[in-house]
Amino acid sequence: MAQEKPPVPGAYQMNEYLKILEGKKVGMVVNQTSVINDTHLVDSLRYYDINIKKVFAPEHGFRGKADAGATVKSGYDEKTGLPIISLYGKNKKPSKEQIEDLDIIIFDIQDVGTRFYTYISTMHYVMEACAENNVELLILDRPNPNGMYIDGPILEMENQSFVGMHPIPILHGLTVGELANMIEGEKWLKNEVSCNFMVIKNQNYSHQSTYSLPIKPSPNLPNDLSIALYPSLCLFEGTVVSVGRGTKKPFQQIGHPTLTNYTHHFTPVSMPGSSKYPPFENEKCFGLDFTSKEFENGFTLKYLIDFYKAFPNKDEFFNNFFIKLAGTESLQKQIEAGFSEDEIRMSWQAELEAYRKKRQKYLIYK
Repeated sequence: MAQEKPPVPGAYQMNEYLKILEGKKVGMVVNQTSVINDTHLVDSLRYYDINIKKVFAPEHGFRGKADAGATVKSGYDEKTGLPIISLYGKNKKPSKEQIEDLDIIIFDIQDVGTRFYTYISTMHYVMEACAENNVELLILDRPNPNGMYIDGPILEMENQSFVGMHPIPILHGLTVGELANMIEGEKWLKNEVSCNFMVIKNQNYSHQSTYSLPIKPSPNLPNDLSIALYPSLCLFEGTVVSVGRGTKKPFQQIGHPTLTNYTHHFTPVSMPGSSKYPPFENEKCFGLDFTSKEFENGFTLKYLIDFYKAFPNKDEFFNNFFIKLAGTESLQKQIEAGFSEDEIRMSWQAELEAYRKKRQKYLIYK
């Protein structure tokens, strides 16, 4: 039986978009994942004399060296001398002044298919800015490593934030190109403005494709296991439990200093570039190591429920970030009330089914 060809990201299809860029003043929303083989997209396009005017940097920066939540500074790229404008912090959306000298903006960033991963929020704001200022947008699609799953509660819009901007589940089962179709089609941009955009498709890709990311998408998602666990473990960022930041296995282990009934332990330390000030720095945390146990990909509440039950002071377990990550107040209330995972899952099935139907309209891939 012939082996399926591996997926090829949109950026690789240069014959599909070089002509679109010729003679235009180009802005780029890119980071360390925006590569064609081993060459950064910026360098590839400069080789073809494309007129790149500036780079917009998302969370973690243009070269991907900033910690989660750290300020991304504007400035100039050392290698190319191009101006870099941060789209993280106070300036999440390109201003009129920042894009009025552009004809087109390219968005090419590797996503991991979860609602709270902020690159899709950046894309939303870029779409909005392009729509308001009559600038074209070119989205170079990339495979979604979690694209075979649709799961978790749907975000309620009163809980909208930069870690959840759309009424979609935690695992939304879309590539960034498909999500752009949904944002446009559902009129989710401010004042229902319309963005003139085009998606350059992945080749050899379906939502059943497995895709191993060649470059880590952010400092604390270093490998395939962390990316598979991220949809389930990120909710712990809204609790007192450490997800292993400040260790060599972030999003592959969880723990807390008081949970001494667990045998696995780790001690977070300051790791500039991935976690300068990790929770429980230099304190021993006890919990679970997922590198040594079977984990079913997709989404599970099992560990969240188990750790809540095991935690001695229940009132201190959740923090105010949890509702933003969950996208709903009900999940925390259900866990506190002692609901089982099956009971909680049943409560969001009707909304999830409605979302599945809505999603069908915007798919580019089977």
